[in-house]
Amino acid sequence: MNTSDEAPGTRAEFHRQYQAQALAEAQRLLAQREVMAGGWLSWVAAQLYQLSPPPYAAMVRRELQRLAQG
Repeated sequence: MNTSDEAPGTRAEFHRQYQAQALAEAQRLLAQREVMAGGWLSWVAAQLYQLSPPPYAAMVRRELQRLAQG
């Protein structure tokens, strides 16, 4: 079996498994923006840095960007 054939399925499964959790985390982070005002950007960067695994942190970051633009 070719590992390159497995990777997309693995990523897709990871995405399906953690999508709702990533969205909830992004909403939680965004909800603090008004409360923290000027300190929010540094705080949210630290929060994202602490998330793991890295693909999950990237999902949260993408959801956060999407929500902030909407």
